[in-house]
Amino acid sequence: MSFQIGIASLVFLATMIVIFWRPKELNEAWPASVGAAIIILTGIVSQADVIDIITKIGSASLTIIATIVMAIILESFGFFNWVAARLTSLARGSGLRLYWYIQLLCFLMTILFNNDGSILITTPILILLLKNLRLKPRQQLPYLLSGALIATASSAPIGVSNIVNLIALKIVDMSLWAHTAMMFVPSTLGLLFMSFLMYIVLRKKLPKTLPNSSMDIEEFFFTKNFHPFKAKTSFETKQKRSKFMLKILVFVFIIRCLLFIASYLTIPIEIVAVLGSAVLLLWRWYHLRTSPVDILKKTPWHILVFAFSMYVIIYGLNNVGLTSLLVQLCEPIVNQGLFQASIIMGGLVSVLSNIFNNHPALMIGTITLTEMGLDPITLKTIYLANIIGSDMGALLLPIGTLASLIWMHILKSNKIKVSWKDYLSVTLIVVPITTIVTLILLFFWVQIVFSS
Repeated sequence: MSFQIGIASLVFLATMIVIFWRPKELNEAWPASVGAAIIILTGIVSQADVIDIITKIGSASLTIIATIVMAIILESFGFFNWVAARLTSLARGSGLRLYWYIQLLCFLMTILFNNDGSILITTPILILLLKNLRLKPRQQLPYLLSGALIATASSAPIGVSNIVNLIALKIVDMSLWAHTAMMFVPSTLGLLFMSFLMYIVLRKKLPKTLPNSSMDIEEFFFTKNFHPFKAKTSFETKQKRSKFMLKILVFVFIIRCLLFIASYLTIPIEIVAVLGSAVLLLWRWYHLRTSPVDILKKTPWHILVFAFSMYVIIYGLNNVGLTSLLVQLCEPIVNQGLFQASIIMGGLVSVLSNIFNNHPALMIGTITLTEMGLDPITLKTIYLANIIGSDMGALLLPIGTLASLIWMHILKSNKIKVSWKDYLSVTLIVVPITTIVTLILLFFWVQIVFSS
């Protein structure tokens, strides 16, 4: 057993080091999959364990990939350019007003899709918008950073907006419906607090007046790309384009609502998600005559490999006794009372997320909770506190979440430099305070819900 403990610990640490280091832009799925292979080959995780892991992450993985596919389809329709043009118009030349519209956009995109999909949508939109406004790199950074923080943190209100949240829901046997009832209000209030706090920190760095756009990016995109199918859908005027885009957004919103209805009726939510993305693919084929093959190429399948591999590694740590050790350490904390337990456990997951990334941190925290024999309300409340630590507290460092890593990669590929100093100048102030405030709001909201 001591040999297996050493192997599992070494594999975990080596995997996390390579993921953060990313030599030659190595995709995070590679070190995770190599680590998982070692854990399986050494017998730390058995074949029966692998089947159990697939069962637990299968639904979450299909749901998340289906929503990311929807996000990719939106890009095909020119959604990015359309939104960038709308934001420019709504800002009406005010840099401060643009900040708030960006916050709203990033929140809504995560609610409609998921945090990884939201980063894949909003970051290119903001880069397109800010470059078209001819803002200097130092002027672009506050918008890009604040938008990314809100887009990532906005996965807290509803469990379906984050793959690791969905996996953890399966572990604690909690429905999307129950998660939303207990979490939406306190975490949304926490996000509002976070936006206002970031505004105070960044206000002096935001340009009060925006320069004029260098070109009409909406008109340029549609003129260049959509002439082949005007017989099917006319995009000759901005009004017609807006109507078309709104129809797509309404469809996505309906699919999102159906996920919660399915959860309430105990229907597998992945069925709704996959059918929704299939319908949107057919819609795109009808209008653009575009084969779905490009979706296969653009879909970030590595997210599934990463999630599965990390779960195998965490399962291995659990099998060699890590959970038992954590139960011994955490039980005295939980026994102090629900308020203290929520604050401390949420803070602990925040720290672990910033050291090891939120995927393994939340999985370890959730598995540990299920081993404590807690009553349902206590278990679910502390679990939701862990979610706040994983989704909000993990943002202290840019390596804390997979979405943050994706964001950094997108910026680097667009030759936009964000130093750790730039990142920490905001997060060191905003993230700890927001996390604590949201944890307190969660505790009092749970008291209100279960006392009524």
